[in-house]
Amino acid sequence: MKRALIVFGLVVIVGLGGGLWLTQPDIYFEDDLAGLTGDAEAGEAVFWAAGCASCHAAEDAEGEARLLLTGGQAFPSDFGTFRAPNISQDPIHGIGTWTQVEFFNAVQNGISPDGSHYYPAFPYTAYHLAERQDIADLYAFFQTLPASDVPSEPHDVGFPYSIRLAMRGWNFLNMPDGYTVSGDLTEEEERGRYLAEALAHCGECHTPRDGLGGLDRSRWLAGAPNPSGRGTIPDLRPDALGWSQGEIAAYLNDGFTPDFDAAGGHMTSVIGNMAELTEADRNAIAAYLLALPNGS
Repeated sequence: MKRALIVFGLVVIVGLGGGLWLTQPDIYFEDDLAGLTGDAEAGEAVFWAAGCASCHAAEDAEGEARLLLTGGQAFPSDFGTFRAPNISQDPIHGIGTWTQVEFFNAVQNGISPDGSHYYPAFPYTAYHLAERQDIADLYAFFQTLPASDVPSEPHDVGFPYSIRLAMRGWNFLNMPDGYTVSGDLTEEEERGRYLAEALAHCGECHTPRDGLGGLDRSRWLAGAPNPSGRGTIPDLRPDALGWSQGEIAAYLNDGFTPDFDAAGGHMTSVIGNMAELTEADRNAIAAYLLALPNGS
C-alpha cells in the first residue's frame, strides 16, 4: 500500500510538472523588443481600433473623458463578474510604471508584471495576433494619457475560476496561432481581418463560446448570447446581416443601420471607436465581414 501511494504521488508530481511545462506561456524579454520604438501619433489609431476606452473609461464617458482610463466597468459572464482595472498612467493605481516589455506581455500574452495571469475578459488572445510595431505605438500613446488615482475594483469570481494558474491550461487550448478566416483575400479584406480579429476583437462578443469560455471558431462571428442575459449579440455573417459594404461602413461611422435603427448598449462605445478610424479602415472591416463564409 505504501509503495502504491509513493508511485501514485510520483505520477501526480510528474503529471503536474509536465502540465506546467507544456502550458508555459509565451513571454517577451527585453532582447525581443530591442530597437523597437513607438510613435504616439500612430498609437492613437491603434488605441481606437483596439477599443481600450470601451472597457477602461467610465461607462458613460464622452469626448476627452474617454481618454481617462480609470476602469470600473463590470462585465458579467457565466464564470463571474469581471471589472475593468485602472490602466491610466497613475504609478500606483494604474500602469504608469510599466516598461515596454511589461506592456507587451500584458497585452499580447495575458501576463502581468508580477507574473500572474490575467483573465481572458481582457482580450489578449486577440491582441496576440497584433503586429509588434502597433503594440509599441500603442504603448507610446499610453504615455501621453492622463493619470487617475482611483483604485481598481476586484473581480467577483468564485472558486475554481479564481485559480489564476489554471489560465495556463486555458491559454494553451485557446491562444490562437493564426487568423480564423483564411483563404484568398484581397488586400482590403486582409486589412479588415487584421482590424477585426487582432485589434477590434469582434469575435469576443459576436462568436459563441464552449463550456470553458473559449471561442467556438467553427461558428466565427455567428452571434452569441448576451452575457448580461438580455437578448443576443448579432450574427455578422453576410447571409444573416444582409448589408452592403457601404452600409456596414456607414454603420461603423455613425451607428445607424440601413433601417434607421441605432446602435445600443456596448456597441455604442464600439461605434465611437470605429468613428475615429479612417474611412478606408471602416471599409476594410466591412469588406472582411462580407468575405466571411455564410452560415449553414
